[in-house]
Amino acid sequence: MNMRPKKLPLIVMALPSEGGNHLEKLGAEVLYCGVGKVNAAYTLTRRLQRERVSHVLNFGSAGSHRFTKGSLIAADQFVQRDMDVRGLGFAMGETPFDYTDHIIKFPRVFEHLPHGVCGSGDSFLQGICPMSSDIIDMEAYALAKVCTLESVTFACVKYITDDANAKASDDWQTNVTQAGQAFEELFKSVF
Repeated sequence: MNMRPKKLPLIVMALPSEGGNHLEKLGAEVLYCGVGKVNAAYTLTRRLQRERVSHVLNFGSAGSHRFTKGSLIAADQFVQRDMDVRGLGFAMGETPFDYTDHIIKFPRVFEHLPHGVCGSGDSFLQGICPMSSDIIDMEAYALAKVCTLESVTFACVKYITDDANAKASDDWQTNVTQAGQAFEELFKSVF
């Protein structure tokens, strides 16, 4: 699938440090949503209420036990790694009494990039992930869910800053500033 819409997508990122103003210089509209699922869902929903967009592209930083630091990885499946209501008989990651699938899927957009399942949660993971996830972040699931509910095309690419281990905090702080350049190069090659 080729993501070449007539209009540029709305780019959503958690923090300005992830983009370094690289995308704004190219004329892209960047919405900074803040950290975590609630901030992401709230900010994107408010933006979509003001003006509809057809495409949302989430760029951001992430950890991974599978992919190497400095890699750009696309995600086309999203899970909530911290939703745990197994005590009531629900699967790990499943929201009780929610009729949408607990694994959100979108068609692949960036075929030339490696792909993985993105597990989002409201914690900076520094160890074992409670769900099978290749990419560990804090916002993508919420953004994907809003786009699903609002019938907006969604794509996601993460820059791997750390190994989601005991050194993740130091690695993230060191590597996050390199993400903007990588996103700029990808953006120029696609749009």
